[in-house]
Amino acid sequence: MDPDDHERDPFDIRPTADEMLARIQGEQPSARGRLRLYLGMAPGVGKTYRMLEEGHRRLERGTDVVVGYVEAHGRPNTAALLDGLEVVPRRHIEYRGVTVEEMDTDAIIARNPTVALIDELAHTNAPGSPRAKRWEDVGVIRDAGIHVVTTLNVQHLESVADAVATITGAAVNERLPDEVLETADEIELVDMSPHALRQRMRHGNVYPPERTQVALDRFFTEANLTALRELALRLTARRVEGQLEETSGSGRLTLVTDRVLVLVDGGPASTRAIRTGAELAGALHAALVAVVVHTPNDDQMSFDRQRDLQESIDDAVDLGADVVRIEAADVASGLASIAKQRNASHVVLPHRSREGLKRITQRPLSEEMLERLPNVKLHLVGEATKP
Repeated sequence: MDPDDHERDPFDIRPTADEMLARIQGEQPSARGRLRLYLGMAPGVGKTYRMLEEGHRRLERGTDVVVGYVEAHGRPNTAALLDGLEVVPRRHIEYRGVTVEEMDTDAIIARNPTVALIDELAHTNAPGSPRAKRWEDVGVIRDAGIHVVTTLNVQHLESVADAVATITGAAVNERLPDEVLETADEIELVDMSPHALRQRMRHGNVYPPERTQVALDRFFTEANLTALRELALRLTARRVEGQLEETSGSGRLTLVTDRVLVLVDGGPASTRAIRTGAELAGALHAALVAVVVHTPNDDQMSFDRQRDLQESIDDAVDLGADVVRIEAADVASGLASIAKQRNASHVVLPHRSREGLKRITQRPLSEEMLERLPNVKLHLVGEATKP
């Protein structure tokens, strides 16, 4: 009998030939390089510094790392981290009698490292470059099978650029399509409080002294930085929530965070329910989701009720809720569907009193939800009593 035909000893932990082949194949570079992105609220929070630190860590582990393009902006601590890393020479482009340095994408691909460190993903290349935007260059580099680590400030995202311009009073000319961000395999937030960033600037760690005060008075105000920070935090939170929902759907992960759902129906108790949900979400540091269920009976909704519903939705938005609308045969099925999709841990219901025959013929919504969502904590909020 062939030795390979024997049943494998269950206590033999040595990998088989097939297991070894699978392991080796798993360590090979992917067909397309991975994209890791350091996201920040503004210049100066330390994105480039963190990227270069990662480059050194990977180099120490034996990974072939090069610097495709890094701009130190005169910051000595950042410039010092370039020491010991191989830097791919830049391309020189003549534009209106001036020589401009840009990243040399072809040279990076010819060098063929495992990882390329590339700063400022939203950068616009000089006229005459093979591609208009650096994110397009990064796409070409990834297509060559090279992994890319890069940086981005939140204001450059197309979806928020107009809002940022309104907040800060400064136009955002370099914009990055949100689709590019969606292709990132990893996003890491580089966070810093507005006060700490302003202190860094005062100490000369971001801009030269002659530019610092102007920057502090204009773009880098406490209010502007707070708004930008909130945008970056929300963007990262949505990314994490999306990943959580994807893995939860596969059955490999159970609920790890609280989510509070509030039914918004425009009834007399709706506003109190929304405020109760917001207070609960704040206490739990949880996400707040306001759910509007549209049923066939909505066609019979009076004008006053429609107005009250819209006011309730506006209240939910003002309290920071993510408003979700769903069409369903009835309120219970629609609300239960969203609660399961969002992995809700708490559901807040506005109580609506039933009169006459409805008290006998109509089953309370709270009972239906308890039956459909036995593992969810249910909160019932009544109308405010009149004095």
